[in-house]
Amino acid sequence: MSDISYSAMPQGEDIKPKLGTDDWVMRGFIAVIAIYLIIALALPLYAMLSKSMATYQFDLTQYEFQVSDEAGNFGGEVFSAKALNDREKIYSSEDLITGSDGRLDVTKFFPDFSFRSPVHYKVRSLSATAFYLSGSERRSGPEWFEVDSNQFRKIVLRPVAAFGFDNFKRYFATPSLVRSITNSLLISTISTVITVILAFGFAYSLSRSCMRFKSVFRLLAMAPILVPSLLPGIALVYLFGNQGMLKPLMMGESIYGPYGIVAGSVFFTFPHAMLIITTALAISDARLYEAAVTLRASRWRTFWTVTIPGARYGLFSAAFVVFNLVITDFGLPKVIGGQYNMLAVDIYKQVIGQQNFEMGAVVSVVLLIPAMFAFTIDRIIQRKQVALLSARSVVFEPNANPRFDWLCFAYCSLIAVFIAGILLVCQYAALIKFWPYDLSLSLKNYAFDLMDGGGWNAYRNSIKLALLTAFFGTIIVFTGAYMVEKTNGFKTGRTLFQFLAMLPMAIPGMVLGLAYIFFFNNPGNPLHVIYGTMAILVLCTVTHFYTVSHLTAVTALKQMDNEFESVSASLKQPFYKLFARVSVPVCLPAILDISIYLFVNAMTTVSAVVFLYSTGTALASVAVLNMDDAGDVAPAAAMGMMIFYTNVIARTIHAVLSKGLLRSTQAWRSR
Repeated sequence: MSDISYSAMPQGEDIKPKLGTDDWVMRGFIAVIAIYLIIALALPLYAMLSKSMATYQFDLTQYEFQVSDEAGNFGGEVFSAKALNDREKIYSSEDLITGSDGRLDVTKFFPDFSFRSPVHYKVRSLSATAFYLSGSERRSGPEWFEVDSNQFRKIVLRPVAAFGFDNFKRYFATPSLVRSITNSLLISTISTVITVILAFGFAYSLSRSCMRFKSVFRLLAMAPILVPSLLPGIALVYLFGNQGMLKPLMMGESIYGPYGIVAGSVFFTFPHAMLIITTALAISDARLYEAAVTLRASRWRTFWTVTIPGARYGLFSAAFVVFNLVITDFGLPKVIGGQYNMLAVDIYKQVIGQQNFEMGAVVSVVLLIPAMFAFTIDRIIQRKQVALLSARSVVFEPNANPRFDWLCFAYCSLIAVFIAGILLVCQYAALIKFWPYDLSLSLKNYAFDLMDGGGWNAYRNSIKLALLTAFFGTIIVFTGAYMVEKTNGFKTGRTLFQFLAMLPMAIPGMVLGLAYIFFFNNPGNPLHVIYGTMAILVLCTVTHFYTVSHLTAVTALKQMDNEFESVSASLKQPFYKLFARVSVPVCLPAILDISIYLFVNAMTTVSAVVFLYSTGTALASVAVLNMDDAGDVAPAAAMGMMIFYTNVIARTIHAVLSKGLLRSTQAWRSR
């Protein structure tokens, strides 16, 4: 027997495995992509939050003037800007509250000022934080600055920055802005209820009936994903607008407002809800329905005691997704909202219409709250979800029931007519010469170069953006998901990465776009060089749609047994060989899905890029908005349909290529 003593060995201590080269390299990859997410998401959001808390006001107590006699001699009275303003009542207290770009003309303090006068002026500020501009020269400090009368008229005071909640107080003291919160919550709730009910009926028909043409209905239901959210608004204008084809059906009500926003929201959110609910209904256990039949439960009771409880998590998830999509959407309410204010449109009005970036940031923070709340509740509910299928479960197979099948067919046909009708109306609008006076067909609405919006170059830019987003986004997302899923240990770092990866789903596109202005448009930021280029559009788009892509990749990677890594380590093979030769081929279906998801969303997104494009990087989706704003509604519909057809072609090419690639790389699945 060995005389080795075990008393010297540490008791109750975990023996940490020694980290190899692969471990450090994989952790390095996690750190790099985490830094990408911090730069592309966390820092811009911090800059936006800081902007929302920044207030700017002219502090007249900090400026003083002196006026010479006609001979140019000084020595007279020193005038405080505040004393002059109190005496002349030139600027009110409201005038002194401004934005970061505010300027106050000093000549108005002197009613008798004339730029031809021979007198000279001196100006100074009493602190280094209070400064003024002489032309383009910035000056501050207690030293007197002397100018003649002609130069004096070029001097303007600049506001002093402070931080606090004054912007939020001003926001909630403005009834029209506060009303947007109520409007957004109301519209989002109504749209969510209607969409989830309609989508549940459609998904139930697909999974619980034996009706014909299921694949056709499923294909039509997915069509709204391929168009920008502005397009249903344009179609509804042609159908129910002031000169619409079906205007009498409105019975005196206007489509410009809540009716139009709700109808359009149901259109573009329907496929999202339908997909989630279809997945929830697809995992039902047939044994539960057999038990219900054995117990002689009615169809109605079986529906409420088996079907609904089994799909409840899917219904909740669909509801929160739809709510988030509606409350954060900008394009649809901008096109058909009329005077009915919504939070996302308020951001656009504050930034583009009034150049009030601080208030735009405030509205963004307000919009962020319900979006984050809905996302958080959704994640909590998903964590509580338990597996409904066990190893003994039996997949539910519907039985033919002619009456029920025809009822489902009729219901799905109505939904299909609604979706196809919106698309057909847009295509019709794009082909007629001049609605409603000249209904002859023409291609003149496709002469985009003759209209506002960026012309055909905007369409080419969108394709370029979509391709770059799909290529670089897929690489970044899948690599990040692989590293965080397959790295050993490093729990804290992986948890932080997962948090950053999930965060984009809760950030509205308008908020992210505005945050990019505050962060990347800062001249002191070394990344300022990408502002106004295609690079910032790609960065923003990849970041905006990062979460769903990440979840897709993680789901695919979780299906791979960890034995692959163990075998690779035992054979002393570097991780990148396993990644290239095993992980990528096995997960190729998910990789292809990520790429087409990013491509389609890059083609259709409006809110995330509406603040970031430049003259040379105008996009097709933004061109739809600009042409509609300019009154070119038919050309806007034409550009919207070009986006739709491009996405259809991309989907078709993706399906064909996928079929060929999967046949050669996924043969092992059929063995």
